[in-house]
Amino acid sequence: MAYCAFCGKEMAADATFCPSCGKPAAGDQQQPPAYQPPAYSGAQQASVGSDSQEVKAMSIIAYIIFFIPLIVGTHKKSEFVKFHTNQGLVLFLLYMAFGIVYGILLAIFAAIFLSSIALWGVYSIVTTILSILWLAPAALMILGIVNAATNKMKPLPVIGKITILK
Repeated sequence: MAYCAFCGKEMAADATFCPSCGKPAAGDQQQPPAYQPPAYSGAQQASVGSDSQEVKAMSIIAYIIFFIPLIVGTHKKSEFVKFHTNQGLVLFLLYMAFGIVYGILLAIFAAIFLSSIALWGVYSIVTTILSILWLAPAALMILGIVNAATNKMKPLPVIGKITILK
């Protein structure tokens, strides 16, 4: 039996492509390759060998409604879905934390600035800036969806190295 040089899965000796990852067979490799950590553990970009529509769809859904792949159990079957589900979960927690901080800051600024009519302009500027900050997590979500749609396991900026799902 031969082993795939890319994913380490067992394959037929005469196979031209790995049945697991789809990569071309890299000659006669009689032993499985040495252990390599998952591609998403570092900052490098990795590509998924399988472009199964279900895997891609679940990875995209993970950024919109992170718990769907957890309920269905797809995250246990595919490292690609698990990676994107983890990124979606971290992004959801970021949204929640930002929402709490946003509400508290809005209440504090309302108490301070709305006590005087002269400070209403400052209040509107501060609330506009806080509202614009909501675009940062939205941009991360779009970036994650694009990565999932193009079969990339690239960590998101700032939050990409946080791992919750193991």
